[in-house]
Amino acid sequence: MFVDKAKIYVKGGDGGDGIVSFRREKYVPEGGPAGGDGGKGGDVIFRVDEGLRTLMDFRYQRHFKAERGEKGRNKSQHGANADHMIVRIPPGTVIIDDDTQEVLADLTRDGQQVVVARGGRGGRGNIRFATPNNPAPELAEHGEEGQERWIVLELKVMADVGLVGFPSVGKSTLLSVVSAAKPKIGAYHFTTITPNLGVVDVSEGRSFVMADLPGLIEGAHEGVGLGHEFLRHVERTRVIAHVVDMAGSEGRDPFEDWMKINEELKLYNADLEQRPQIVAANKMDMPDSEENLERFKEQVKEVRPDIEIYPISSLTRQGVQELLYRAADLLDEIPELPAIEEVTELEERKIYKLDKTEDESFTIRRENETFVVESVKIERMMKRMQLNTHDAILKLARTLRHMGVDDELRNRGAKDGTIVRIGDFEFEFVEGSSYYY
Repeated sequence: MFVDKAKIYVKGGDGGDGIVSFRREKYVPEGGPAGGDGGKGGDVIFRVDEGLRTLMDFRYQRHFKAERGEKGRNKSQHGANADHMIVRIPPGTVIIDDDTQEVLADLTRDGQQVVVARGGRGGRGNIRFATPNNPAPELAEHGEEGQERWIVLELKVMADVGLVGFPSVGKSTLLSVVSAAKPKIGAYHFTTITPNLGVVDVSEGRSFVMADLPGLIEGAHEGVGLGHEFLRHVERTRVIAHVVDMAGSEGRDPFEDWMKINEELKLYNADLEQRPQIVAANKMDMPDSEENLERFKEQVKEVRPDIEIYPISSLTRQGVQELLYRAADLLDEIPELPAIEEVTELEERKIYKLDKTEDESFTIRRENETFVVESVKIERMMKRMQLNTHDAILKLARTLRHMGVDDELRNRGAKDGTIVRIGDFEFEFVEGSSYYY
């Protein structure tokens, strides 16, 4: 089954916790703090594997979480960093942030990779908080949470030559004739609903990849029919082979068909109008094909005199070899043509932000007899700090006092014994002292 779109959840590993520890060795006078830092959480990394062709694996596994870092150890030992999670994706995959719709990366080369969710930093151990005033602190931090996000993966088939055209013009038949590919062939519209790839061996050691792409109809650039599900794959092809039904089956006019498809390509992506194109005038074994071909050549010459037209019959293989030779020659002439414009990897991006001091604003509201304090800075600090020691409580108290929370609580009517809540943490307000659980 061919899958070319998937939505998945990724999360970097959480950082390991720092620890509180002290040295108590015989020949180490006065010992001292020796709690190590926690290890860094693992990153989630997407790496291109040229052996993959679809996003099928993501249909069964949609959640990817990296391991968390190890906790710090005693004797000032750093906890081990977690291994990164490597997720393999096929070449031609576009990675999009589901919330912002920003294109995070567009990966096309084997081995190319990008970090989509970074692991959190490890928490600091108590050795990091030692000061002359407090040489033996009982302070340590929790590890930082890893980055998490929902992302959308879109696969754009990478092929040298892409077969485009209306439904039932013979694209699948042509691919089955020139390669070992076995696409489904039927006498009804949209027999092909997913791209099919085949390797075409021209001769003299020359070969290229040809893609049979799902049929287009008018309005496809707006999503009509298979719409964007088809058009995204055309962007990857270096040469467009436009297959036209020269027999005029179903009463259609070959020239109008050719014009409509080109207009859809142009409306979807203006760059496709400049992509090298050859016309495969198919079904030349059918009645009236010769007359239609002469008229078609005259009409095309008035609009695009540079377009080359090759009369073929996929059924009898008439003219097929000449078409393949010309496609191979075009590919040799334009080897430098990029299939896409790659997006710079996330690690290389530079984001410039206004340098400003940390936001120390806060709000206080009352719920019955409880005062609720809301502050980004305080909540972030409490999330990181391990509030299970006296030193940690004192540090929190000093921060609240420095920010002016004490004075504001007092102005709002807080007295000894009044319950104050910040996040999930509750404590009693003690006049002229510190905060306690």
